[in-house]
This record gives sequence, C-alpha cells and structure tokens, in this order.
Amino acid sequence: QVQLVESGGGLVQPGGSLRLSCTASRSVFDMNFMGWYRQAPGKERELVAGIQRSGSTNYADSVKGRFTISRDNAKNTVYLQMNSLNPEDTAVYYCNVVYKYNGMNYWGKGTLVTVSS
Repeated sequence: QVQLVESGGGLVQPGGSLRLSCTASRSVFDMNFMGWYRQAPGKERELVAGIQRSGSTNYADSVKGRFTISRDNAKNTVYLQMNSLNPEDTAVYYCNVVYKYNGMNYWGKGTLVTVSS
C-alpha cells in the first residue's frame, strides 16, 4: 500500500506559476514511476508529466517548456512546477505512482488548479 498526499493547487492568473507537491508514504526508489495526471471538466484524464525510477522524464506536448517534474528523494516527494499557466491548464491534478513490488497504480485525491483572471 502506498498513500499519497498532494498539495499546492489553487487559483492563479494567466501567466502565473504554481508548484504541486506529492509526498508518498514509501521511498521514491520503491516506485517504478511517479507522475502527474490532470482531468478537466468534460475531458478524459491525461498524463501531464512523469519521472521514472531512473530519473528520466516525459511530458505532454501541451506542457513542454512550461512544466517541470522533479523529485526530492530524501522527502519521498515529487513536484510539478507549472509556469506560464493558461486557462486550458485548469483541471484537477492527480499524483500517480506505480509501486514496483506489486505493479499497482496508486492515486492521490487530486488538487484543483484554476487559471483565471
């Protein structure tokens, strides 16, 4: 079992920045994958950014150059730094991990990001 606690969502103006945090109950090295998904109203959940256990990263085309995923191994935490936000980034953002010992996906409860003037 892996518990995930997210924080950092909120209301921000277009062009602004936010940083999301997700702290896991187990070591990041116990995860094959850590990432952030988002789901906007009326849309399917999509992968925004991910980081493999090796440290390699990947991003959705829509956020490349604006968002950065990183992790703090000592804090068991993965971050999503979001810059140059626009209204299309408005969504509930979910932390996701794949636990290497059972291959299962675990999800956070989600944090709402609203980009609006």
